[in-house]
Amino acid sequence: MISDRRPDDMVRITTPELADAFIEEQLKALREQIGDKKVLLALSGGVDSSVVAAMLIKAVGKQLVCVHVNHGLLRKGEPEQVIEVFKNQMNANLIYVDATDRFLDKLANVSDPETKRKIIGNEFIEVFAEEASKLDGIEFLAQGTIWPDILESEAGIKAHHNAGGLPEDLQFELVEPVKILFKDEVRIVGERLGLPANMVYRQPFPGPGLGVRCPGAITRDRLEAVRESDAILREEFAKNGLEGKVWQYFTVVPDFKSTGVKDGKRTFDWPCIIRAINTTDVMEVTVEHLPNELIDHLVNRIISEVDGINRVLFDYTPKPPATVEYE
Repeated sequence: MISDRRPDDMVRITTPELADAFIEEQLKALREQIGDKKVLLALSGGVDSSVVAAMLIKAVGKQLVCVHVNHGLLRKGEPEQVIEVFKNQMNANLIYVDATDRFLDKLANVSDPETKRKIIGNEFIEVFAEEASKLDGIEFLAQGTIWPDILESEAGIKAHHNAGGLPEDLQFELVEPVKILFKDEVRIVGERLGLPANMVYRQPFPGPGLGVRCPGAITRDRLEAVRESDAILREEFAKNGLEGKVWQYFTVVPDFKSTGVKDGKRTFDWPCIIRAINTTDVMEVTVEHLPNELIDHLVNRIISEVDGINRVLFDYTPKPPATVEYE
């Protein structure tokens, strides 16, 4: 049976050998727990759910049903990567749901950050529950719960992001194969399971996605400006050897405009804010100071390639006083 608690004497998984031993132990436990029944997993493409998916595919194959809900707030290329890795490469039983219009219609004209978060969270549960209700014989629900989630929930620091929330008529037994691992251990296990490095070492990404990087009421054109500028930033960080060295980096496009000039004509467009930060515990965050040449290059690319942007700003604020995200 899969342990509910991390043993006090458990050796931290830091090597391929330790990861392989953990995987073998979990595969045996998963097969015993699940038998010949079906398992359902909400596959976001994030590190934790991806590692759980890869492990379950190895353990029970097509008995796992993955549901990937695209709420329209993912980064550029992410839904495509989930389909490529899990459906095409790992031959997973994957259901892809493009719910972009559904989410963005519900979010139209909603500017309060907490209300936005609640709409995104509730709508995700609704879509997932609808897909689950179409399936027969599902007895288990897999989740990417990890050990810090449990510790933070017990300490009252934050609500467990995987606990509760599902409709009461979805009574599944939980399957949580990485719940005694820390994030760095999950990444090593993911590597050993054959997941691509850019998925395993993906930087943290909030549940509401780009919704919290499009402050104020989300519009499709401003959301696209966030997605495109973020893609440029990620591409340039990878080219310049900063991918994996900087903890988190992203762009924000706020809901106000300023006057500019382009091709000799007046523009009235949005600014794009770049944020690049480092941390060990997320309680305190320091700013990564980028080389001037890289900042100049980023500014040039973003203002010339992204529609609706006429200024690029750099956020030098640490935490405290600023939080990581803008909403």
